[in-house]
Amino acid sequence: MQKMTKEQFAEWMRQRTKSFAVRVVKFCEVLPYGPATRVVVYQLIKSSTSTASNYRAACRARSKAEFYSKISIVVEEADESYFWLEVIKDSGFKCNENELAYLMQEVIEILSIVATARKNTNH
Repeated sequence: MQKMTKEQFAEWMRQRTKSFAVRVVKFCEVLPYGPATRVVVYQLIKSSTSTASNYRAACRARSKAEFYSKISIVVEEADESYFWLEVIKDSGFKCNENELAYLMQEVIEILSIVATARKNTNH
């Protein structure tokens, strides 16, 4: 794989975070309906879509301080998404376990990337 420019990397991450959010929505749509799943699904969809939308906002930041603020939200929301995926796994909800494992790995990778971006930002 050839080295990406900053703009190419940002676009790749925009697509990756959006793809993650869409896969979470599709994953959640087939979970069995119940009081517990309703709450968990709501929180997971909120945090995963917020991960994607706030990454987009970070890319449009007008200053390093604004970028740092937005990317910090992305870190928090990605971490929260991982938490809700853990709750689904640990609660034994009936789900597509392969997709759950994929989503957990994907959000860990996204979290690692955005946490590094935040760490390397001089704000």
